[in-house]
Amino acid sequence: MEQKDAQARWKELKEQIEYHSDRYYNQDAPEIDDHEFDLLMRELKNLEKEFPALQTKDSPTQKVGGTAKREAGVLVRHNVPMLSLQDVFSQEEVFAFVEEMQSQFPDPEFVVEYKIDGLSMGLRYEEGALQLAVTRGNGIEYGEDVTENARVIPDVVQHMPHPLPYIEVRGEVYMTNQDFELVNERQELAGKKPFANPRNCAAGTLRQLDSRITKERRLSMFVFNIQQVRGADFATHTEGYEYLKKNGVKVIDDYLVCHTAQEVWEAILKIGENRGNLSYDIDGAVVKLNRLDQREQLGATSKVPRWAIAYKYPPEEKETTLLSVELSVGRTGRITPTAIFEPVRLCGTTVSRATLHNQDFIDELDIGVGDRILVYKSGEIIPKVRKVLKEKRPAGTVRFRIPDRCPVCGSPTQREKDTADIKCVSSSCPAQLERHIINFVGRDAMDIKGFGNVYIEELVRLGYLRDIADIYDLKNHREALIEQGIIGKEKNTDKLLAAIEKSKENEAWQLLTGFGIPNVGKAAAKAILKVFPSIEALSEASLEELTAVNDIGEVSAGCISDFFENEKNREITRRLREQGVNMQAGEAASGGVFLGMTFVITGTLPSMDRKEAAAMVERQGGKVSGSVSKKTSYLLAGENAGSKLAKAQELGIPVLDEAGFLAMIP
Repeated sequence: MEQKDAQARWKELKEQIEYHSDRYYNQDAPEIDDHEFDLLMRELKNLEKEFPALQTKDSPTQKVGGTAKREAGVLVRHNVPMLSLQDVFSQEEVFAFVEEMQSQFPDPEFVVEYKIDGLSMGLRYEEGALQLAVTRGNGIEYGEDVTENARVIPDVVQHMPHPLPYIEVRGEVYMTNQDFELVNERQELAGKKPFANPRNCAAGTLRQLDSRITKERRLSMFVFNIQQVRGADFATHTEGYEYLKKNGVKVIDDYLVCHTAQEVWEAILKIGENRGNLSYDIDGAVVKLNRLDQREQLGATSKVPRWAIAYKYPPEEKETTLLSVELSVGRTGRITPTAIFEPVRLCGTTVSRATLHNQDFIDELDIGVGDRILVYKSGEIIPKVRKVLKEKRPAGTVRFRIPDRCPVCGSPTQREKDTADIKCVSSSCPAQLERHIINFVGRDAMDIKGFGNVYIEELVRLGYLRDIADIYDLKNHREALIEQGIIGKEKNTDKLLAAIEKSKENEAWQLLTGFGIPNVGKAAAKAILKVFPSIEALSEASLEELTAVNDIGEVSAGCISDFFENEKNREITRRLREQGVNMQAGEAASGGVFLGMTFVITGTLPSMDRKEAAAMVERQGGKVSGSVSKKTSYLLAGENAGSKLAKAQELGIPVLDEAGFLAMIP
């Protein structure tokens, strides 16, 4: 590889790794699994090894963990860095590590133990009493004070019966599979989004501001290292474990002490074979020197200790049987096939469904009902089908084909030109209508509070809703709705009807977003209605006028033009206008005190939500961004402002509270 190509690839890898690190450490919402992340990191390390000039201080290979958060507490300086471990993926790399240690010390001992899939936390004790709990944060300098939440974790010892003047231990906070499922059951009953996996749930729970929530969700913790101690002199890691166990501290005591590379490898294999029998998730096995003086002698790099490695197991896959293929119809008529298979447990959750995307994907897999298949979780979150085990295919199994009739309304289906999408061609298909209305009443469109999916499905089924304009006719069916109990009793029905009436006053861009025109989301709708004075004016615009709008290309312009040329859509628009739904964009912000300025809004404001504040900025000619940069004009900060406040202070960006912000508006 040439230096120029290497530099381009290095930059690309750095951006990918930093993005996925932020999703994992700071947002608790990873998009790829550990194995995929490890491969990216490994490629970057190899590239820097081949081209040393590429390695910089801000390279991901020189950093540890995420960015310390403030939301759950104050920042605390680490007494001892909470480093990550060097990852290895093969027997050869494990043997190389053992042989390197053997070249340094005569007959070194190794401890092999589980690598729990959770998040690190340090506990500091003085005279046996817990004084402080701190997260890993950036690993080197600062972590986050989560002491109050740690005190409600049953595995965290509050007072050691055999105290030392000072001891700091490090462990992994996690959630058992059973407790995780209970939390998700409660989330679903409350109408909230379930957590993706136990690790994400544990991370979010430890950072809760309310320790009562932390207690309710039942976190667990294993201690895996003594970071610092005064008043004792432990010779080995296992000796330290014995002291901790004597004090009731839960340690990873199912460990193996080994002396040879083969023993270490067999211990890793044994742990791997037992993964499925554990009540919690692990993502590897840790191999570390047992003697503490040898560890001290070897020390650490800026990122990892030299005396330990983490063997990462390949992504977990399970074999199961495809029972059926379920077909669903989306808002645009697109038919999506979903595999329904015998339930299997993957990455801490039980899964029985995975998308099959489209007919091309089905053809590529050559999958049929009854096949034995391998399933896995992409990003340890999204279930997917890896492949068909054709050697186990039952006799007579045939490849599944999406039918030429809509599974909901029976209308013909057709494949869109130059795409893999098969769509229902009927504009009156109930499935399309339901999803269209769900989009229309949603938060990013007309934002009609309390208009739930269940109500929409029932109103469509009973014929009350045949298009979005029918929403505003529901008031004429009040008595029938109450009598049938579709929305509930009188109080609930009137509450929803009032919310529908209030939505007539919404800004015109919300209506345009609600139309569900392909390629016209919230941002595009706002941009369009800063140019056109009304929905009516937009409906009469030419393609040339549409493409002249900033950020609106030919494809989006064509979609808008096609939408308003459709006679049914023109009729719906006319009815909405007659029902009093606002279609006037109002005066575009050609002036205003915030013209040309960029605001970032963070934290909890005293008397308004961030959406209201953003609307005020835009009415005064400004725009709102989601991240702080040198281009930010002001940061509007409320309570628990978090890392954005720290970034603004670092860059010297002016910070406003709500009162200061309102004082700037005439």
